Amino acid sequence: MDAAQSPQSGGIVLSGMRPTGRLHIGRWLGALRNWIRLQRERRCFFFIADWHVLTTRQEDTDDVQRNVLDMMIDFLSAGLDPEQAVIFRQSAIKEHAELHLLFSMIIPTPWLLRNPTIKEQARELGLVQSDDDTALTTVNYGLLGYPVLQAADILIYKASGVPVGIDQVPHIELTREIARRFNHLYRPVFPEPEALLTEAQKVPGTDGRKMSASYNNAVFLSDPPQVIEQKLSRMMTDPRRVRRTDPGEPFDCPAFNLHRIYCTPEEIDYVMTGCRTAGIGCLECKRIMIKHVIAELGPISERRADLEARPKKVVEILERGNERARKVAAATMEEVREAMGFG
Repeated sequence: MDAAQSPQSGGIVLSGMRPTGRLHIGRWLGALRNWIRLQRERRCFFFIADWHVLTTRQEDTDDVQRNVLDMMIDFLSAGLDPEQAVIFRQSAIKEHAELHLLFSMIIPTPWLLRNPTIKEQARELGLVQSDDDTALTTVNYGLLGYPVLQAADILIYKASGVPVGIDQVPHIELTREIARRFNHLYRPVFPEPEALLTEAQKVPGTDGRKMSASYNNAVFLSDPPQVIEQKLSRMMTDPRRVRRTDPGEPFDCPAFNLHRIYCTPEEIDYVMTGCRTAGIGCLECKRIMIKHVIAELGPISERRADLEARPKKVVEILERGNERARKVAAATMEEVREAMGFG
């Protein structure tokens, strides 16, 4: 049975990730683990957002194909089930591009210029220096129009819910505005999706900064247990604990953020007391957390090794997902063309 015809209640959920490299536990805890829960409760479409890579990396596409395969392997090994959810590649569904083009004809430019997320990203990339809306006129349309393509990604499947972090809420609101504008100009075709806010997990990297593959501080889902233990054993702790006998403060320790995610309440109490009294050393403390991380990621790493040995099987699964997604997208575009007079 196709996901679009599933008896699951609650409407369609859609979300995606850009294929920028192997997935680490920051993305696992922040999104993927939630997707796995949602696929059992809702009709879900999850996609590899490879076109979105071009918004910030237009000249660097050599690794996109490899990253797409890696992401699909990570999705499957983590527990996304192609029998429960439609898993597909964005660029394989050309209808996304067509709907993006049509939306770009009806959206006022000021709607894009006022988007705070785009402004922040442009500043991080060094493309703009001020908050003035006119500063964004210097960036490429791919970045400025990122929310329009995102709206097409969402609305072409008539999703009613989109799991996002708080920083992505402006994009979902813009998607709602685009849906309202289209429905007003032509006829009601699209629902107005709601942001399904996910709890923001503060996942630090091994150096204390935000976990990121580009910082070389990440623990990947593909890491075997011995590598996980090696990385997390060296993870930065409270700088006050220079010597074993120096007391520390858990809330100033990057590693403690992982304790709060993975450890039991009793273990957290033990760690907090031991840290503040210097009753335990940092390595002993981290080992309490490490065993839980390995217990969760170990099976994922094993499944991933099996899938890596069968890349053709992974590609076949992705192609089946593409076909299922394409049928839904094509049906929506028939409605859109007819509503706009192009049918």
